[in-house]
Amino acid sequence: MEIEQKQAQVIEHFVKQASTLQGSSLVSLIVQVTSHSSLFAFSEILAVPSVLELQGTDYAVYIDLLRLFAHGTWSDYKSNASLLPPLTLDQITKLKQLTVLSLAEINKVLSYDQLLEQLDLSNVRELEDFLINECMYAGIVKGKLDHLRRSFEVQFAAGRDLRPGQLGNIIQTLDDWLNTTDNVLLTIEEKIKWADKKCALNTIHQKQKAVKDKVEEVKKSLFNRGGRDFQALDDVLFGETAGLMDYEEDRTRTKRRRSPIY
Repeated sequence: MEIEQKQAQVIEHFVKQASTLQGSSLVSLIVQVTSHSSLFAFSEILAVPSVLELQGTDYAVYIDLLRLFAHGTWSDYKSNASLLPPLTLDQITKLKQLTVLSLAEINKVLSYDQLLEQLDLSNVRELEDFLINECMYAGIVKGKLDHLRRSFEVQFAAGRDLRPGQLGNIIQTLDDWLNTTDNVLLTIEEKIKWADKKCALNTIHQKQKAVKDKVEEVKKSLFNRGGRDFQALDDVLFGETAGLMDYEEDRTRTKRRRSPIY
């Protein structure tokens, strides 16, 4: 975030300057822009009307140079060096830094062999010093150097200017991603509904099973105690009734034995 804020301030400064300059005065400004240690985005400066007016003039190669720094790499410069102005050491360093950012856009693990070739460096020590001092310390990339595996694992890389036509591809990619996300969300919602229904059914089944188990438990309890309970019930019902009948019979017999009193 710090590098982005600092770069925004630098861009604003150069845009204001470019808006007030014309012709050969812009050449010096473009050299400053492409050499500045905190500047890695150039599209806003390219969009300044006075800069665009360099096209078709004797200074057109400098707008081509600015476009190269916006979208190109060190290999692109070498392939077109005869058509572009010579670079200062600061510009070469800047373009190699931008090359690392371009490579990091494609792969998150960059082999030393690829980096050595693309950056035109002669050995691993020189490469690792460049990645540490010129890239990681500058804050444009974060990562881990793996000396044994001869690779650089990128954890963060600053973004570069969008190439012409790249915005449409990005928008299409985002649209595809949104459609995929919508489909995934619908699938998740269906799964949640299914899970809720399944959970409700399981709850009902568990309650039904609990009731059945309780009924079975009561049945077994009654069955195990049934003989004793019924015998006790017989004793209560028929035993007490028989006693009552015997008592009534005794009273009747007593009454019959009494002589009448005259």
